[in-house]
Amino acid sequence: MAWQGWGAGPAGAGSAPSKVFLGIALAAAVALAAMAARDGRGAEAGVAAAAAIYFALRLFGRIGGPRDRA
Repeated sequence: MAWQGWGAGPAGAGSAPSKVFLGIALAAAVALAAMAARDGRGAEAGVAAAAAIYFALRLFGRIGGPRDRA
């Protein structure tokens, strides 16, 4: 089965995302929010902005459990 074992191991389910991943996700969400706002797509811009806020909070350690702060 193609999905067998997916998510297992140190990088699998339950592990904290890396700072690099969170930084890339934050930059992408900000870029998408800006492009959507420029094109007049309010709902899409709002969703991307909410994602950017979430990724920023995760990146700077404002949310996430103590296990995530290792």
